Parts: sequence; structure tokens; C-alpha cells
Amino acid sequence: MLDPSTLIFPLAAGVLGGVMNALAGGGTFATLPALIALGLPSNIANATSNVALLPGAGASAWTYRDELAPVGGMSVRWLAAITFAGGLVGSALLVITPSRAFDMIIPWLLLFAFVVMVFGKRASDWLHARVTIGPRTLVTTQSLLGVYGGYFGGGVGLITTAVYGLLAGADPRSLFSIRTLMLAVANFAAAFVFVGMGMVHWSACLPMLLGGVLGGWLGAHVGKRLPHDLVRIWTLLVTAATTIVFFLRAYG
Repeated sequence: MLDPSTLIFPLAAGVLGGVMNALAGGGTFATLPALIALGLPSNIANATSNVALLPGAGASAWTYRDELAPVGGMSVRWLAAITFAGGLVGSALLVITPSRAFDMIIPWLLLFAFVVMVFGKRASDWLHARVTIGPRTLVTTQSLLGVYGGYFGGGVGLITTAVYGLLAGADPRSLFSIRTLMLAVANFAAAFVFVGMGMVHWSACLPMLLGGVLGGWLGAHVGKRLPHDLVRIWTLLVTAATTIVFFLRAYG
């Protein structure tokens, strides 16, 4: 007989992760710790989290579909194609990364996401006062975002928002739609690799997946009304707490 906690816990984490992805990104900060708490190795937990959050990201992207627009002169289709290719590369890198090595890498990826979130707006203002960045830089950066999204994905929505602000001078609220779509595309690419390589723990993935769909739908509707500053503060707090926990886990 199944323990209800093995269903309810990942379901609740999926709802929270779906909401966070729809609002500002960072849903992995809810789902990855939950899966590791259930006893999964970190690389398997990351792959399972990626697949579980995919439908929720898709639901959010569909809800925001009427707001889609090019970024920095790049069409949505080109950005999606670049992200998909990068996601395949990143997920393949995760497959060959030993679990213990990934344990040591995760805290630094989380810290990177946190720093980008804290300083992204100020860095954007500083950069735009001095230089003009063209489409080639955006293509290169989008490729790296795809690789990061396929490999880890934690905070990729936050990083994408900051990067688009840096390179295209876009307002964070206007990026909800394109950022959510790129998250879904990177997850979709990675899912092919993770499922094919047998890295998904389905008994935890399925309830988390259902929660992610519900959370993604709710979060997208709330996100159309919620002040950006409130979303940013909440996500910053979650990111900081998660980063500290993973540093203590890896090096404590």
C-alpha cells in the first residue's frame, strides 16, 4: 500500500513549482529539494523535476500566448529552435555527470541564479548606458541559456529575464510570455534525453507533474495581476534559502 505522503508531498511541491515558474521562474527550487528529500540521487531528482515541470510550463506558456513577441529583433521561432538545441546538449551533459559531482555543482548554479536575480536590473541599466548589443550576442546567449536549462534549469527563468533585460532592454513584466515559453522548450528537449536514458523516477514524477500543471495554470492567471516587485521578493527569498541549504548539504 502506498504511503499517502509519497503522493501528497510531490504533488504539493509540483503545485508550488508550477506557480513559481509561471510568476518569475525558479520552480526547480521547490521541486528539486522535495525529490531529494524523498531519497532520490540529485541527478535523478533533477531529471525527474525537469519532466514533472514540463506540462506546467506548457500550460503557463499557453495562457500567456497572446503576449508573445520577438525579443531584440529575434523571432519567437528562432529563439525556440536555439533553446531546443541547447536543451538537448545540456541534458546530455547531465547524463554523463556523476551524482556526487552534481551534488558539488548544484550550490554554485543556485548561487549564480541568485546573484543574477539580485543584480540583473542594475547591470542592465549600467550596460545600456554604455553599449549596444546586437542579435548575434542574443543568439549566443540564448544557446547558453538552453544548455543551462537542459542541464539544470534552476533559476533559468530568472536568468532569462535578466539576460533579456540586459540585451534587449525589455521590461520584466513584458517577458512573462517569452520567458515561460523558452522554459517549456528547454524542458521539452531535455525530457527526450532523460526519459530515453531511464533517469525519471515515475512514481514521484507523476503526482508532481499533475501538481505542476495546476500550479502553472494558476500562476499564469495570478501573474497577470500580481505586482512584479512582490513576485521578485518572494522568489529571491526562496532562492536564497535553497542556495544555503544546498551549500550546507554539499560542503557542510
